[in-house]
Amino acid sequence: MTPNDFIETKAPQLAYYGKAFLDNQLEHQEIKLYMWDVLEEWQSISVDTSDNSPSPTDTEKVFWHLLHCFDEWPDMVIRGNQYLRQQIHDCCDYINIGGDIPHGCIGIRPTV
Repeated sequence: MTPNDFIETKAPQLAYYGKAFLDNQLEHQEIKLYMWDVLEEWQSISVDTSDNSPSPTDTEKVFWHLLHCFDEWPDMVIRGNQYLRQQIHDCCDYINIGGDIPHGCIGIRPTV
């Protein structure tokens, strides 16, 4: 599986979880468990670190940024901060329907 295949599979799942969280249909802890599963699976992906490897797509950048938001910010902070809520909403929408990459979205691919 390539990094792009991995992201194409995992990004819609994360967007679904993000929207469910914002709609109070999913607990923050469930997203944290998903995050650890993603990181564990990511370790098995062969990522070419040479200069010839394709750079991450915008979808991949948004994916890692969104995952980082759920890791960095506690449940109550996300729920109570309108800026964070909007950023998560925008990232989920971008993953689902495309458009312009959300402002301030600087997701970086983790290295193994």
